[in-house]
Amino acid sequence: MEKKEELKIRHIISSLEDLQYGSVLITVHDGEITQVDTTEKKRFPLVKGRAVKARYDRY
Repeated sequence: MEKKEELKIRHIISSLEDLQYGSVLITVHDGEITQVDTTEKKRFPLVKGRAVKARYDRY
């Protein structure tokens, strides 16, 4: 495997290992990886009561 391709594959694997929730999109043109997009989602627990109260404190 060519060194450039190895770097791309390592980057994709690293992106997957670092991701807890989200997606990795790999764009390919003419059989070559041209772009890797990583979208990470952070999930926060909703605390009922405080979230509603905070909304009304702004007014």
